[in-house]
Amino acid sequence: MPWLVLLLAGVFEVGFTTCLRFAEGFRHPWWTAGFFVCASLSFLLLERAARDIPLGTAYAVWVGIGAAGTALIGIFFFKEPTDVARLLLLSVLVASIIGLKLVSSH
Repeated sequence: MPWLVLLLAGVFEVGFTTCLRFAEGFRHPWWTAGFFVCASLSFLLLERAARDIPLGTAYAVWVGIGAAGTALIGIFFFKEPTDVARLLLLSVLVASIIGLKLVSSH
């Protein structure tokens, strides 16, 4: 269950970075509200997951999910570059997240 909570925290991290893209300096109230809601939920869920998963592992996985998810949102929705090097490095990041889960004793 803690890993599911951590995954959800990472999903909300992707949510707050995406909302941040549209908030435009916090001038758009709905996107700003979305940012704060997603950020709050992301941090609360990270804290909850870190009660059972070692903090360093939880944080690394949370950051990795957020970074990979945000990069994929950028690629699919904002037409960001998809060169081979970028896709390879994203694959390494995802493999690292999976590896941390596999070697975790929790």
